[in-house]
Amino acid sequence: MKILTILGARPQFIKSSAISNIINLKYKDKIREIVVHTGQHYDYEMSKVFFKEFKLKKPKHFLKISGLNHLEMTGKMIFMLDRVILKEKPDLILVYGDTNSTLAGAIASVKKRIPIAHVEAGLRSKNNIMQEEINRIITDRVSKLLFCPTVGAKKNLFKEKFNNFNEKKIFNFGDVMLDIHKRYSFSMYKKSKLNDYYLVTIHREENCEIKIIENIINNLEQLAKHRKILFPAHPRVKQILKKIIKSDKIIITEPMNYIKFGKAIYNSFAVITDSGGVQKESFFFKKNCFVLRNETEWSELIKKNYNVLINPLKKNFYRDIISMKLKKININYKPYGNGYASNRIIKSIYNNLLKKN
Repeated sequence: MKILTILGARPQFIKSSAISNIINLKYKDKIREIVVHTGQHYDYEMSKVFFKEFKLKKPKHFLKISGLNHLEMTGKMIFMLDRVILKEKPDLILVYGDTNSTLAGAIASVKKRIPIAHVEAGLRSKNNIMQEEINRIITDRVSKLLFCPTVGAKKNLFKEKFNNFNEKKIFNFGDVMLDIHKRYSFSMYKKSKLNDYYLVTIHREENCEIKIIENIINNLEQLAKHRKILFPAHPRVKQILKKIIKSDKIIITEPMNYIKFGKAIYNSFAVITDSGGVQKESFFFKKNCFVLRNETEWSELIKKNYNVLINPLKKNFYRDIISMKLKKININYKPYGNGYASNRIIKSIYNNLLKKN
């Protein structure tokens, strides 16, 4: 039985390690996993370092597709993935999340009539202009096995009548990111010399528009007068920051590997981000998170007031952050399962493929 796993971005490398680990531990003689790296995140710190850190199998196929706009990137990925699928003839395609690599993998697979399993299915931000939302919806539509990370994500698919498609199977086994967190938490819950700071990450294309990023930085510089800011920056974002940041209280670093970034969350006062994954990672560490977006697919954390949406265009939003009374996170609140999602996902994939064959 052969599974073709398609990856391209930092969160996907991390998520896939949970599934790949279960395959190696329990299904090594039953499932052969072939890894494809599209190249979407090509920088070492954003890609190769995660394969090394999680001891992931080296990709058999590295497509080296990066630095293009959304349409060019996705189109080229579909074309090259078509060739890979034709060569490998997998029994199933496994995709993660909502990136261009996810969408390209889904389209190439459905055109070849290969069943698709989507990990992190059913998430919705309700913003249909956002590229990631489009990628999620289309991928869910063509996938056969839909693995939802939350009850809310599963409900979204039922609201959209996905359960009316007889060939589709919808599951909620929890979030594989929690599996990873539990596996590596012993290495991350450690004090560091720098602590009690705001940890900041910004990477979304819309937040990097000059008008928005300037407003964000102006607010961060005001915020830094009250508490230091640690800012691991994506290479593209770092170039922008160098031109506009003036405060020496904002510490810009290279992107961090998973464990180092986990330590940075653990030692922070709170997190400020536009990343979907970082919103959850903050919650795992019981840290409040200010989300620089007008909406989020991880709405359960907003509803509980553990995370707070911040309009990145709002002037002086730093005042809201400073004055806001942060809510203590209930350790018994477990919207992402119990940390065994990956085991249940691969068992479900195997059983469904077994029935098919």
